[in-house]
Amino acid sequence: MPDDHKDLIRGTLDPLILKTLSARPLHGYGIARFLEQESGDALSIEEGSLYPALYRLQSKGWIEAEWGRSELGRRAKFYSLTAAGRGHLERETERWRAFSRAVSTILLAEA
Repeated sequence: MPDDHKDLIRGTLDPLILKTLSARPLHGYGIARFLEQESGDALSIEEGSLYPALYRLQSKGWIEAEWGRSELGRRAKFYSLTAAGRGHLERETERWRAFSRAVSTILLAEA
């Protein structure tokens, strides 16, 4: 897929991270790889975007972090979704559904 399709729409990274963490705690690299794999490599998550987003989500109380060991035995910070984060994810998911329906209605309309 061309690189221009790998750019995230502003404001979508946070809910994508929250959704990823709704299944299980993961470290930063695991989050990035999950999003890349689940999107069929259509999304590329750069460290320069991922880690500031993780800090922002943590400061809002939507995720929490705990040190642990990665699959390779390395020390890594694992992030997990909080109850407040789950509630925010539900609201953002509904907001995204409404937004995508509206955009689809316009873009797919017969001219």
